[in-house]
Amino acid sequence: MPSLTLADLQAHLGGTIRGNADIPLHGAASLEQAGAGQLGYLLNRKFIEQARASSASALIVPASLESSLSDTLPQSCLAVDNPHAGFARALALLYPESLPLPGIHPAAAVAADCVIDATAHVGPGCVVEKGARIGARSVIGPNCVIGAGVQLGEDCRLHAQVTVQQGCVIGKRVVLHPGCVIGSDGFGLAWEGGKNGGNWLKVPQVGRAILGDDVEVGANTSIDRGALDDTVIEDGVKLDNLIQIAHNCRIGRHTAIAACVGIAGSTRIGAYCQIGGAAMIIGHLEIADRVTISAGTFVAKDIKEAGTYTSVQPLMRHADWLRNASHLRHLDDLARRIKSLEKQLEQS
Repeated sequence: MPSLTLADLQAHLGGTIRGNADIPLHGAASLEQAGAGQLGYLLNRKFIEQARASSASALIVPASLESSLSDTLPQSCLAVDNPHAGFARALALLYPESLPLPGIHPAAAVAADCVIDATAHVGPGCVVEKGARIGARSVIGPNCVIGAGVQLGEDCRLHAQVTVQQGCVIGKRVVLHPGCVIGSDGFGLAWEGGKNGGNWLKVPQVGRAILGDDVEVGANTSIDRGALDDTVIEDGVKLDNLIQIAHNCRIGRHTAIAACVGIAGSTRIGAYCQIGGAAMIIGHLEIADRVTISAGTFVAKDIKEAGTYTSVQPLMRHADWLRNASHLRHLDDLARRIKSLEKQLEQS
């Protein structure tokens, strides 16, 4: 782990230093847990008391608050416009990622016609099938499977046990976390039979899954290949763990989706959207740019305008929920009675 000074961080992050610019920093922690030689950060005024009590040697603080904090915080500070982003960049400097040496491990199985850049790394137990191409400085972790004809760009990081199925295209600087599957078959079925019986017939899934540059896919997330057209994840999309994206979906650039979201087939989600955990989105919908969908929300129709959308009921006592559920069952009857009363009023 490198040791940096506050001045070193300023050189990378910009901002203004108050206090000792040469204070050495060898790590980072939360305000509560940070000790000597560690960096913390203050997101906003709400956490000022925690910052005052913190044993951190230095803090990253909001530039908007720096003048009012200068006499109240005992630590040296680096004031930046966006302290959360600044702290993220500082963490990357303090904890640089350790990458394995280039080369193909002897325990990997690689087809003879693959094109693997000399600076790439292919780990033990990997299978790289015919015609696959792996770009410069990309790292393929243990037990990954790279299907036939896959194109993997430069500077990608595939953690252990990632599967990229045949023909899929992965852009540059893509991170795929353990157990995620790119290009699995979509749930395409046709019913073959009559009223008295029959069976489901699998519809071959002949499209691809295409991931743009700077995409990150969480552990055990599945992105289905297209049925005919491609499933497309545009540049900068960030996907959490345990997400299902069905065939022929398109996710717009820089959209972020939290864990346990399910997105049914042929749905198009715009750019810069944010989708909360466990949201459910049915198929063949259009969602506009810059839409925020709250956690647990069920989306059953198009969203045509930017904004925040929520459909989940707040928590309540079980007895209250039973009473409310009983009222909901009678809403249709209540609506008819109101319409009848309105007609009577109009006629009177």
